[in-house]
Amino acid sequence: MLVSLSQWLQVLYPEQLGVLRVFQYLTFRAVMAAMTALLIGLALGPFVIRRLTELKIGQPIREYGIAEHLAKRGTPTMGGALILLSIAISTLLWFDWSNRFVWIVMIVTFGFGAIGWVDDWRKVVDKNPEGMRSRDKYLWQSVIGLIAALYLAFSVAETSNLRVIQLFISWVGSGFTQELPARADLMVPFFKTISYPLGVFGFIILTYIVIVGSSNAVNLTDGLDGLAIMPVVMVGSALGVFAYVTGNAVFSNYLLLPHIPGAGELLIFCAAMAGAGLAFLWFNAYPAQVFMGDVGALALGGALGTIAVIVRQEIVLAIMGGIFVLEALSVMAQVAYFKYTKARYGTGRRILLMAPLHHHFEKTGWKETQVVVRFWIITMLLCLVGLSTLKLR
Repeated sequence: MLVSLSQWLQVLYPEQLGVLRVFQYLTFRAVMAAMTALLIGLALGPFVIRRLTELKIGQPIREYGIAEHLAKRGTPTMGGALILLSIAISTLLWFDWSNRFVWIVMIVTFGFGAIGWVDDWRKVVDKNPEGMRSRDKYLWQSVIGLIAALYLAFSVAETSNLRVIQLFISWVGSGFTQELPARADLMVPFFKTISYPLGVFGFIILTYIVIVGSSNAVNLTDGLDGLAIMPVVMVGSALGVFAYVTGNAVFSNYLLLPHIPGAGELLIFCAAMAGAGLAFLWFNAYPAQVFMGDVGALALGGALGTIAVIVRQEIVLAIMGGIFVLEALSVMAQVAYFKYTKARYGTGRRILLMAPLHHHFEKTGWKETQVVVRFWIITMLLCLVGLSTLKLR
């Protein structure tokens, strides 16, 4: 919004308000977006926590969970709404409203946030720690994920919505056989020229898996005070760097990355997400005053997945978000092994002491703060590895 306003004012008063040209610089707007989201989150945090407490929106704790966590029962949850509000205001202020990529990321983010809101609300109102039924949650995640995947399959390949429509019509007219341009291929990090053509259906399937998988992986990670939000900030910030490079024709050509016109504007969203995340961490650090809830975790995970698809860095997202991947795999392995052994031996057995993975380490004797900080350190290292793929090819 401020971009259009500054351009309008410069036309009216070119000599007096020439200083407003600074609003055209992406890096300046990114810094301001981060600061805006951070200040909004810090300012509204106490009010949001107070209102959640007054409404008795407290986190239910599973009886079979970690015994030390029972003391957290009643801590306000659904604090992810604070993150989303900060991101929305800051992004709308500082990004170019004509950019289609930011809009699709916003739609996915708030769509998944709405699913999380319903889930959290059912946990609070029904006093049911399980919340929304898994199949219902997965159904609505799939709807949003597939719609986003279908749009991105053609949007990443073209430079405008008109061209997107034309490519879609051409694809349908070809009998669904027309291939996508090379910049829609799956990029393999650490190699200069290795990429794999996905085709439209392959692109849609991969995008769906990345978006829905990222959303659920972040949600599974959000089990300890501050555990999920800091990796989201770090991974999101790193993806912002990829967005900036991918959206710049000179940088992307030099670094042998596909040039996606308009992708650079995603840096604004990533910066806002980082600022909002740090503000939330102020209140979510141990001992947490508020929990993110599914409304925040599902939304932020979906945002990371969507951004990674747009900048063509799905594999790098898996590297940088290694903690999220391990948390999700730990749950999948635990459930699969339990069902297998129960069917084979009559009694279910477990691979880990408790899933997700962070609870396993708690069971082995690690303090909650140790698990959180060590997972942060691992994520920081993985983000550095991911960023190194910009040059190491």
